[in-house]
Amino acid sequence: MSNTKQPCVSTLHREWLVVAGLLLTIASADTSMATDSAVAQPPNVVLIISDDQAWGDYGFMGHPHIKTPRLDQLARESLVFPRGYVPSSLCCPSLATMITGLYPHEHLITGNDPPATPGVTGLSNLLRDPTFVAAMDKMDYNIERVPTLPKMLAERGYLSLQTGKWWHGSYARGGFTDGMTHGDRARGGRHGDMGLKIGREGLKPIDDFLDKVDQAGKPFFVWYAPFLPHQPHNPPERFLRRYRDKTDSLPIAKYWAMCEWFDETCGQVLDMLDEKDVADNTIVLYVCDNGWINLHNASGYAPRSKRSPYDGGVRTPIMIRWPGHVQPAQSEHLASSLDLAPTILAACGLSATPAMSGINLLNSEAVAARNHIIGEIFTHNAIDIHNPSANLKYRWCIEEDWKLIVPNLTGPNVKDGQIELFNLSSDPTEEHNRVAERQEIVTRLLGHLDANWRPE
Repeated sequence: MSNTKQPCVSTLHREWLVVAGLLLTIASADTSMATDSAVAQPPNVVLIISDDQAWGDYGFMGHPHIKTPRLDQLARESLVFPRGYVPSSLCCPSLATMITGLYPHEHLITGNDPPATPGVTGLSNLLRDPTFVAAMDKMDYNIERVPTLPKMLAERGYLSLQTGKWWHGSYARGGFTDGMTHGDRARGGRHGDMGLKIGREGLKPIDDFLDKVDQAGKPFFVWYAPFLPHQPHNPPERFLRRYRDKTDSLPIAKYWAMCEWFDETCGQVLDMLDEKDVADNTIVLYVCDNGWINLHNASGYAPRSKRSPYDGGVRTPIMIRWPGHVQPAQSEHLASSLDLAPTILAACGLSATPAMSGINLLNSEAVAARNHIIGEIFTHNAIDIHNPSANLKYRWCIEEDWKLIVPNLTGPNVKDGQIELFNLSSDPTEEHNRVAERQEIVTRLLGHLDANWRPE
């Protein structure tokens, strides 16, 4: 296994869909007992978001060493899309897509940060620089100008809690009624401040919130996006000792241990739902913000993972558990984090906005009818916070087993590159470019990309 290419998983793409220990049936024409119609009693919603984890780094996805017993159990109880994707493989734009149901070029949050102020070096200094902070506020305004899940769910009386990663200042900016992040960037950084304590330092804010909504008699939405398994990779020794002898790389052992630590916290959140007697009327969704392939000799990510257009950066399992409404199964169809908002809204008796291009993943006909998904990769720091085309590095499209990656050679962000076409079934590590021999597929997938968005 090379730690600079893809996660450690089984050999062929099709074989990854069925792994030992996951006794699920392949999704049939009707994978769900849910409908798009409003339900009499709106379900509660818990969205679990991993932070920097490769798509194969779970027990239920076939990893030979990483132990994720609680997420494995969730998978056995869920409709699972092993071929799930996020459009963009960077934290801030990826999370913004989940909460808005929009592509980065639509919600305009394409990078983690605005352009650095000339002459100001170091993130801590930038966060105290008035020019940089003003630019951050302008970026954050983009989350206010569009509908978000908490805002829309409030129409049905939902209370909502933000925990963990949140890049847009105060939780209230996204429409949450409650939250841990207050936007004190000078004290707590730019991507969550006190919210980043969740999971790593217990789950009391979620426990308190569940008591609050119970007393209020309201349905709830919980955004659980802990700073896990994200760096710093400092797992408790009780986890790390399980992996020290599984690899000759201490950085990789630490990352694997972080994945198990994250898994434990997910189980604790799920246990709370049981303890509060709300699990049966709670829809739980799972996704990761972007991939991560740890370097062998350092606690960092390899080039074809985070921030890249390759599967190591953009692929993630997507899961949906809703007892009594969703039949546990495993789907061979494509799914996207763009689908989370329409799926949640439909389950809660609300309609997606016309701007949302995702589908309801509980609508088996819509899932089967989809034939391609699309993504876009941008610079870490925006060059122009108002013009997504200026920040574009790559566009990508998957249709069935074929994946097209198109670099933005007309912009300042990609110095060289070529169009790449891979067959993910026969070449899951994306090593053999098939452009020269399959031009008809290139033309068709490029047409999908241009129909979705043609950058300036």
